[in-house]
Amino acid sequence: MSDRGDSEPGGHLLLGILQLALLRAEGMRQFGGTRQAFLNSFAPLLAFPLVGAVLDVVSGARPEDLAALFGGLVALLAPPVLSEAMARLFGREREWLRYATAFNWTRWVMLLALGATLMLMGSLAAAGFSDHAAVTLGVLAVLTYSIVLDWFVARVGLRLSAWRAVVLVVVVNLGAGLLSLGPHLLTALPEVPTP
Repeated sequence: MSDRGDSEPGGHLLLGILQLALLRAEGMRQFGGTRQAFLNSFAPLLAFPLVGAVLDVVSGARPEDLAALFGGLVALLAPPVLSEAMARLFGREREWLRYATAFNWTRWVMLLALGATLMLMGSLAAAGFSDHAAVTLGVLAVLTYSIVLDWFVARVGLRLSAWRAVVLVVVVNLGAGLLSLGPHLLTALPEVPTP
């Protein structure tokens, strides 16, 4: 497989993100399958929690703030680790870097989906739905799209069967969710009295 998708933002990368967001398989070809392409896709995702951490430290972070930061970092780091393990299990380790790069870049699509959902919720509320019903439908819409997008990227990127892609999505999302609770659980432990 060529590495022609190892393009800079603004080139083929945006086209690939858009194509995958629209569930078009040809978008996968726009992403690089190298370590550098993966690191380039991961850096922007990592930048926001790190900037938040610096701001928290400067403003005097509480243990709960640090637990939220570390929980967020774990949630960010867990998907590549878990998906790489699943790719090895399915014999798709050669495809993993391209898949992981595309997965990281498609996280930005969720911001657009969230914006569209907020508009949908406003429209539903204006149409007479209760605020609770509008929010519930909006959350379900974003969650459904997120799962479908993750499934599609896994299926196309790793060349998995539909059921194996489902297994990967469940393992990655459930695993990341459970692992991200770890820092919160540590702050909830009672303090051990010192003698």
